[in-house]
Amino acid sequence: MNLRHLLFFKELARTQHMSQAAENLGISQPSLSYAIKKLEDELGVPLFEPDGRNIKLTQLGEVYLKYVTASLNDLSQGNELISQLMDPNQGHVNFGFTYTMGQQLVPELVTHFKAEENNHAITFTMGQSNSAHLLQDLDREKYDVVIASYVDKLGDYETDNRFQFIPIVQQEIMGAVPADSELARLEKLTLDDLLAYPLIMFSKNSGLRPLIDQIIQTATVESQILYEVEEDHTMAGFVQYGLGVALMPYLPLLDQKKIRLRHLADNDLNHQMYLVVKQNRFMTPSVHRFVEFVRSYCWQHYTNVGKMI
Repeated sequence: MNLRHLLFFKELARTQHMSQAAENLGISQPSLSYAIKKLEDELGVPLFEPDGRNIKLTQLGEVYLKYVTASLNDLSQGNELISQLMDPNQGHVNFGFTYTMGQQLVPELVTHFKAEENNHAITFTMGQSNSAHLLQDLDREKYDVVIASYVDKLGDYETDNRFQFIPIVQQEIMGAVPADSELARLEKLTLDDLLAYPLIMFSKNSGLRPLIDQIIQTATVESQILYEVEEDHTMAGFVQYGLGVALMPYLPLLDQKKIRLRHLADNDLNHQMYLVVKQNRFMTPSVHRFVEFVRSYCWQHYTNVGKMI
């Protein structure tokens, strides 16, 4: 079915006058008559009938007009949306990130990005989850870009074959202890100090788990994992109530009256965070602009000055 014929039909239905509609459309009257006849032949029903010197819609034509009008309106809105998405100054970014990134880095990035003159009208839809779920949603194209830990496999496939992992910032892994504990009185802890107590551990779904396992292996004492949790604030809550100690990233908004975060004197392993995009996927100008902004901003304000999040 020819889209132009539908536009001709809509205009003729509006004017109910063949020559007037042809003039408004900038085509000849025979061309308009041919288009309407072609459309009626395809549908197998008459759309117009004589009405004195003019014409009017048949009953079936009136029904059909409602659907044509709705479809053309949807198409027009779609064209407008595509135009906006392709405008680097008015696009939209679907952005996912891990829980801890929402405390500082993500609001910092979005605030500075939107402060730039050409970025005011760019909008965001945001979501949070663990790294594995974020990458799954990125693969399903729910997100345009995510900030996550490195995950080597999702199911049966290697992530390096599907995603580009761009290192942006590092998180320091610290010892988390209750504020009223003996360990809280120390300025720095060793792994052996910490692991002498029951441990609250990230679950195996967490992107942090492989790094924490690696850190624990360097200790000379055996760890006792008491509980496994998925999210950082849950871990902090367990520590606060004296259920154990933990190895966790620095949380800028954590209330250190109830829980203390201490540097580990004998750990040099930090948590690398990545900006992740799907390989071989079309990237709108606004998404591309945001990705390049994040890379540049994190290099300038974090990596290049040796600052961790």
